[in-house]
Amino acid sequence: MTASPNFDPVRIGIVSVSDRASSGVYEDKGLPALQDWLQRALRNPLAFEPRLIPDEPERISAALIELVDAGCSLVLTTGGTGPALRDVTPEATLAVAHKEMPGFGEQMRQISLRFVPTAILSRQVAVIRDKSLIINLPGQPKSIAETLEGLKDADGKQVVPGIFAAVPYCIDLIGGPYLDTDESVCKAFRPKSAIRTFP
Repeated sequence: MTASPNFDPVRIGIVSVSDRASSGVYEDKGLPALQDWLQRALRNPLAFEPRLIPDEPERISAALIELVDAGCSLVLTTGGTGPALRDVTPEATLAVAHKEMPGFGEQMRQISLRFVPTAILSRQVAVIRDKSLIINLPGQPKSIAETLEGLKDADGKQVVPGIFAAVPYCIDLIGGPYLDTDESVCKAFRPKSAIRTFP
């Protein structure tokens, strides 16, 4: 999809957390999955700030702070949210938070429970730091798309809302750029008073 010049440019941090991918044991699939979905879903001009880092809390927290300080109004992470000993992304995220946004994690687990009972083991969180929204996503590309986009029936009708429908208005409220979505991928929800019209 071609970005529209009418919409605000947006800088997005994308972070893949994996010991093995960051050390070259296997190819990282998280960063391409995040970038691909965002390019399909958003009509804004986008600038991505990618990071591939190991499951080390200090490294994760430092990367999140760096991306927020660099002007990323949205930072999405993938990986490291399970119960394994090395899964520390939520702790590293909460360590840099100014506000916690628990509804995002609750909804991600509700979506994933439609597919696997082990979704209750997921510990994704979302937080606000300064004027940035940081969201921990699942590790698998298919799960990333499902949680962002939600579930649709065979006719394309939304059955379960994805979490991204709430992201643009959240970023409005914290003083970030106006995000405009491609409704065929994900329709953003805003109160009528917050919707901008463009020529």
